[in-house]
Amino acid sequence: MTTAIQTPTRREGAALWLFVAVVLVWSFCLTNDRLTWILETFWIVAALPALALLWRRLPLTRLLCWLLALHALVLIEGGVFTYEQAPLGYWLKDTFGFERNPWDRVGHLMQGFVPAILARELLLRFSPLKRGGLLVYLVLAICLSFAAFFELMEWWAALVFGADASAYLAWQGDIWDAQWDMFLCLVGAALSQLLLSRLHDRQLGLRQ
Repeated sequence: MTTAIQTPTRREGAALWLFVAVVLVWSFCLTNDRLTWILETFWIVAALPALALLWRRLPLTRLLCWLLALHALVLIEGGVFTYEQAPLGYWLKDTFGFERNPWDRVGHLMQGFVPAILARELLLRFSPLKRGGLLVYLVLAICLSFAAFFELMEWWAALVFGADASAYLAWQGDIWDAQWDMFLCLVGAALSQLLLSRLHDRQLGLRQ
């Protein structure tokens, strides 16, 4: 493993961080459902200062930084409008003829797609693991375990907040919503590794 990691330029990284931060603040001012906004964007609120504080010791690849910014925008869309009312979800519904607003499905697909690259990067950089089947399996397992934990969080939110958490749950009457959420996370994690592993390896400085 070499330390020649391709990271975003200082200006590029700062621009991505600032863009997400501005959109996050704007979304907080725009939303009418502050509880759902807090529940949906908690990870972004926690990640932004963590990235700023840890960047010198733990710079991330350019690919991962862009993916994290994209994932943040998906979460913000769901937080500000709720996943059931997300405008981009309505566009997908009208364009492809879905029966329901599918933005929560997009969110759970991204829940696997982006964290898979994060898990892959951390494992390759800070563990003895090498590229291969075991790495693929562990990345899938990490993403799926997080998806299951997220479903537990939704259950706990329903118990604590009752009807006020209905927008956060975003199940839209689908009794198989939790199963779909975990399945789409798994699909996203598999697609991410299938499509982006070579590019990720190059940015990590690994030999092809």
